[in-house]
Amino acid sequence: MDNDIKKVKIAVNGGIGFGAKLSFKQLNVILKYLNENDELELTTFQQIYLEIPEEAKDSIIEEFKKVGLECYLVGNFVKSLRTCNFCKGEEEEGMPVAKELNKLIAGRTVPFTLRVAYTGCPVGCGEPMINDIGIMKVSDHYNLYVGGKAKGKDAEVGSLLLEKLTPEELYDAVDKIITAYSKMGKKREPFNKFLRRVGRDQISESII
Repeated sequence: MDNDIKKVKIAVNGGIGFGAKLSFKQLNVILKYLNENDELELTTFQQIYLEIPEEAKDSIIEEFKKVGLECYLVGNFVKSLRTCNFCKGEEEEGMPVAKELNKLIAGRTVPFTLRVAYTGCPVGCGEPMINDIGIMKVSDHYNLYVGGKAKGKDAEVGSLLLEKLTPEELYDAVDKIITAYSKMGKKREPFNKFLRRVGRDQISESII
């Protein structure tokens, strides 16, 4: 019986591309693992939460990957990169950089769920200013923001930490910020609170 099967929750999306989209083939594969009364949870971070049998997790994830679906852990990890729709084109808005950044960060263990957002131009469709870490492409460089918070009465816009970064400098800076948070953050301490506690200066020093 299905009720006796131990299940694990995973986050699924269509990867980084032109908009948050799923194909017919991708939806068909997902439907194989849903019962009539099951529900899918759609998150604000362009992901679908799906419960699958734990004993078959690896084979199911491999099946998903074959149709272009990306699968991520759920919990106190770095979320997959939230992006804009790349409406002006792959190269112009830095889609290769976003893909590389996602490979670097997604699934890393942190004290509390960490949200990183990317946008390919100053219009900011990827909402980098209201997420823990935000990246905005400006001309041929990248600006890095930290400390955004979208929810609660104390919601706030992130502040500029570094600007005019090359892709390599961006990868290095984001990696070091996440490493600092992993090492110095308290258990279940949101990044926004961590940043206020340790201070921007210490975060800057960890990057340098």
